[in-house]
Parts: sequence; structure tokens; C-alpha cells
Amino acid sequence: MSGRREGLRVLVVEDESATREELATLLGAAGEVRAVRAAESGEAAVRLLGTDAFDAVFLDVSMPGLSGVEVGRVLGMLSEPPAIVFVTASEAHRDAARDMGAVDYLLKPVRDERLAEAVARVRAARRPEPVADELAVVRIDTGRHIFFVRRDDVYFVEAHGDYVRLHTGAGVHLIRQALSHLETVWGPAGFVRVHRGYLVAIRWVRDLRAGSSSGLLAHTPAGDVPVSRRHARALKERLLAAVREQG
Repeated sequence: MSGRREGLRVLVVEDESATREELATLLGAAGEVRAVRAAESGEAAVRLLGTDAFDAVFLDVSMPGLSGVEVGRVLGMLSEPPAIVFVTASEAHRDAARDMGAVDYLLKPVRDERLAEAVARVRAARRPEPVADELAVVRIDTGRHIFFVRRDDVYFVEAHGDYVRLHTGAGVHLIRQALSHLETVWGPAGFVRVHRGYLVAIRWVRDLRAGSSSGLLAHTPAGDVPVSRRHARALKERLLAAVREQG
């Protein structure tokens, strides 16, 4: 990789000038970033998006006029939407960020290491072809010992803030990873989104059951996984296709 020439084009949307300049400076210094533009409002961001293309938008949530959530909805309507990273002082919009498929959710003040992690997640999300073997083995560091979990032994994945829980037959393991990133890199290995906070491995779904709130539950050896109405049809189609492939 030649770094700057082939790097990411990033848009920073932030109404506070000091925060906007700091984010733009830090992103500009990142080796994976080629160019940074800045917008002081949601309206200014939409105008820029109409004339220029970006790989990622680092988006403040609370702004006068168009909020970050509203700008995020506009981004979702583009034919080739950029990756979204929300930057905010509150946890309140984390669910909305997940629903939009944001690759990360940064809390102010943004630490250097978290910004670097967000840039890495953007880079992974912008790959034209996900690499099926990425994170095929996950390293778990508890502080007392280190061990490894095979992706094929994971029944389902549950979002937990900036972390995810990997549910396996041997127990539950917490790692710092974005659910949206695992959806990207584990999708080719048969993991599908069934709920805003869950991925499930198709190979481990034994059956679908009616839940107590009229929704569906995907039954796995590690427990039941909620299936939202939005994802139910796609899950049924994937399960049917898997059965047919098995003959």
C-alpha cells in the first residue's frame, strides 16, 4: 500500500470549530488517510456530498439544523454510501448508529487510540471484497491468560457497547470489536445479521421459534437469538438455501 496516494478520503462534520479542527488534524496525520475535508453543519455536509465522494464521514450527532442522525439517513440513500463513524458526547444514539450500519461510535473527548481503531474499521469496511479468513481465529486476552477461539466454534455474536460477546459451546467471550465489522468479515463464512445487536452463524441455527413478544427466536446450541421482523425473511431464505445445499 502506498499510504497517502491510495488512502481514504474523509469528511469531518462537526459544528464546534475546535473539535472539528482537532479531528481533521488527527485524521490528516493518520497513515491510512489521503485527504480530509470539514463541514461545520449538516447542511454544509450534504452540499459537499453532492459534489464530492468520500470513503468515510466522521459525524457529530448533536448539531443545529440537520442533526448527525438526519445526515446519516441521507448518506444511506446514496448509491455508494461512505462508511459512517458517529462522534458524540452521549450514548443516547448508539442504537440509531447500529441501525444505520455505522462502523464505529466514538465518545468525546476522542482518544487517539480509539480514533486509530475507527480508521482501521473504516478501512476494513471499504474493502471491495471481504476476506473470509480474517479473524478466523480470535485472540482472547483476559489479563491473566491468553487463549484463542475459532470462528467456526462461535454460535452467535451479541453487541455490547464497543465490545461484542462471542457465544460458544465453551462459554461467552468478550472482545473489543464492532458488530458491523464482524458482519463484514464473517459474512462470507455464514454469519448473518438477524437483529440490530446480533449476528448468528447459519450452520448453528437448529430451528426458528415464536418468541414471547410475537417475534422469532433462532435456536442455537448456545441459546436463543432474537430475530427482528426486518431480518426474518432474509434469515428464512438463508436457512432454506443452506438446507438445499446440504442435499
